[in-house]
Amino acid sequence: MASGRPAPTSEAELVARAAALAGRTLGELAVELGVAVPPDLRRAKGFAGQLLERALGATAGSRAEPDFPALGVELKTIPVDERGRPCESTFVCTIDSVAIGAVEWERSLVRCKLLRVLWVPVEGSRALAVGARRLGAALLWSPSPAEEAALRFDWEELAGLIGRGDVEQVTGHLGRHLQVRPKAAHGRARRRALDPDGMSFAALPRGFYLRASFTAAILASHYVLPR
Repeated sequence: MASGRPAPTSEAELVARAAALAGRTLGELAVELGVAVPPDLRRAKGFAGQLLERALGATAGSRAEPDFPALGVELKTIPVDERGRPCESTFVCTIDSVAIGAVEWERSLVRCKLLRVLWVPVEGSRALAVGARRLGAALLWSPSPAEEAALRFDWEELAGLIGRGDVEQVTGHLGRHLQVRPKAAHGRARRRALDPDGMSFAALPRGFYLRASFTAAILASHYVLPR
C-alpha cells in the first residue's frame, strides 16, 4: 500500500488518531484511503495491519524497527472474536537464524518491538465480510517487569537453540508465551541458517509469535470483556 498520513509527532497524537478510528469498519477506512478491500484474507493476511499503518502514519515499512521509529511504538492489529478474545497468535518479527546467537535480550528485535505497542483490536470472525469488520478501542501498552521477564525467558531458550544450530528442532510447542513458527509467503521460500557444526544450509524462514494466551491476558486486564 502507498504511504498515507504523515507520521505522528507524539504518542498523544498517535493515540488520538487511533481513538478516532474506534467503531469504524475496515471498508469505511479503505474507501477513505483509496484502498481496495480483498474478498477474503487468505492471500491478504496483513491487510488490516497495512491499512492501519497507512491511516495512522507508520513509516517503518519492512525495516527491522518499530512501526513509528521516532516514537519507538510498534503497531499490532489483533483479530478478536465476539467475546474479545484473540483469534490467533500475533506475529512479532522474523528471525535471523545466523545472527541471533550473538544477540542479547536487551538488544533483540523482539524486545525492541514489544517495549511499546499500540494494540488495535479488529473483529476477526470469518463469518464477517472483510470490509464489515469493525475496529475497537486502541490500547497503548508496555510490558510489566513480570511480563518482560517471562518473554525474556522464552526468548533466551528459543534463541539459544537456534544460535546453537538446532533451528530445525524448534517447533511451535516450545515457549510458554513466545513461540517460533514458520513465516514465509510460500513453501519454497528459504533463508540461510547454520547447523550444529556451523555449516550453512537453506532453512524455512521463521518468526517469533506471541501466543494468543499472552495477548488474551493483556486484553483481559485492560478491557471490560463479555463473559
